[in-house]
Amino acid sequence: MFLFISGPEIFIVLLIVVMLFGADKIPEMAKGLGKGMRQLKDATNDIKREITESADKQGIDADFTSDITKEINKVKDDIDDITGPIKRSF
Repeated sequence: MFLFISGPEIFIVLLIVVMLFGADKIPEMAKGLGKGMRQLKDATNDIKREITESADKQGIDADFTSDITKEINKVKDDIDDITGPIKRSF
């Protein structure tokens, strides 16, 4: 399922979009949406790069952060293992 929308519902939404905006405006809208998504991706990559550069300047090791991430994921898995039977009983 995609956002709890089935095939016929998607078809109806697309039909309404075509009726409201017309077939000639849809490519322009898709192009604008694509540009917006690209700008968002570039912005997030810039933020990631700045954080990484800042961490390197301050001497924070990338292996250190990956070790922390691994430990956090291990704790999450342990909690899921413990709470699994509890969740199933409710």
